[in-house]
Amino acid sequence: MPFGNLFTTGGIVMWPLLGFSILAVALIMERIGFWVRIARRQDRVVREVLELYKRSPRAAFLKLEQNLDLPIARIFLAALEMERPTPEEFRLALESAAQAELPLLKRFNTVFETIISLSPLLGLLGTVLGLISSFASLKLGEVAGSEAAGVTAGISEALISTAAGLAVAIFTLLFANTFRGLYLRQSALIQEYGGQLELLYRRRYEQGKYPYASS
Repeated sequence: MPFGNLFTTGGIVMWPLLGFSILAVALIMERIGFWVRIARRQDRVVREVLELYKRSPRAAFLKLEQNLDLPIARIFLAALEMERPTPEEFRLALESAAQAELPLLKRFNTVFETIISLSPLLGLLGTVLGLISSFASLKLGEVAGSEAAGVTAGISEALISTAAGLAVAIFTLLFANTFRGLYLRQSALIQEYGGQLELLYRRRYEQGKYPYASS
């Protein structure tokens, strides 16, 4: 059956399901671009920054400013911009900046959860409406011919809307779980990278050097 006929047969609930599917695809594409950008550049940038910081904190600072689209760069800068902080203050600055970046890493999670929850319910609603339509077209003792066609159309509407709701929910759930796993991994990496920078800063601090020292 052509898609247009399937969509029409599915009933009124197909419209919000179509809207959900378009929204889900748009947000999934945005998240894929976001995570691909991080995967391609973050590890390299962090290694370069940590290596530069050992020799010249100023050079590391400039390197971070060139990569402000990466969350880890903004986190590092929030700490390095402080004027002669103690190691404890430096650590708190890293932690606060990391907390501020978490909503960006979890962006659209609520929307995904809403789509995953509502799509099957809309499919179920379509099922109920389809069955109501079937029973409404059925008259006692008249189960053949045109009456049977009405029953069949109602059942088709019920099955198609249910399948569509499940398809949208399953598709969105697959990517939402993937993004959730990437978020958890990124949170762990931020803690690891932040700890490495904190150790480097602590060593410089104990040696009487500060972030913009020339050596």
